[in-house]
This record gives sequence, C-alpha cells and structure tokens, in this order.
Amino acid sequence: MSAKFVRFEMPKDLVESVYEAVELARDTGKLKKGANEVTKTIERGKARLVVIAEDTSPQEILMHVPYLCDEKGIPFAYVPSKQELGNTASLKVPTTAVAIVQPGKGKVLVETISKRLQELNKKE
Repeated sequence: MSAKFVRFEMPKDLVESVYEAVELARDTGKLKKGANEVTKTIERGKARLVVIAEDTSPQEILMHVPYLCDEKGIPFAYVPSKQELGNTASLKVPTTAVAIVQPGKGKVLVETISKRLQELNKKE
C-alpha cells in the first residue's frame, strides 16, 4: 500500500468499530455507497463519517476523498478490504467507500470513532 494514499495506520479494534458503525447505519440510519455518491455527500457536508477501502485500485479513484474530508471537517477512516466494506454495507459487490449520513443507533459509536480518529491524526 502506498504511503501517499493511506495517511495513518488504523488500529485493528478501531477498524472493527468502523465496520460496526457502518452496519448500524445500514440497519437504522442512512449510508451512501461508492466513490461518486460519497464524494457528493462530502461536498454537500452531509457525511458524518467516511470509510475508505485501502485496497482500492487504482488509488486515484479516492485520492481526493481525504482532502475533501479535511476541508469540510468530516472524519474519515480506512478499512483494509473493499469486499468486506461492500458486505458490511449489504452490497453484493465490493465498494471503495461509504459515507455514514445518518448513524441511527450508531450515533455514539460514530462520535467515539471520530474522537479516536482526531487523536490518530494529531500523532501523524
């Protein structure tokens, strides 16, 4: 994985929390899936948390997402697998990115993840 794409290391427990937040939002809130939908959601300032698959290829598809998130003050996280991200979002195909628009029952979890991501970004 290229260091220019993944800007910080995600601890395993945080990755698991991110998948859990996506599941809760899928079941009780609202998700946007795929690079284009996620980009639009970020630009409109509606995303609460953006999840990016590290194994996206080519990486250029999503290279703008972390910068857009920084610009809009939206937390973003990395997960290792677009296949698992797609499964977690109830898709039959892999997905490169997901935006949690309404966290539903995952509201507290999304807030906790956001705080941990801020701490990780400060260390980098």
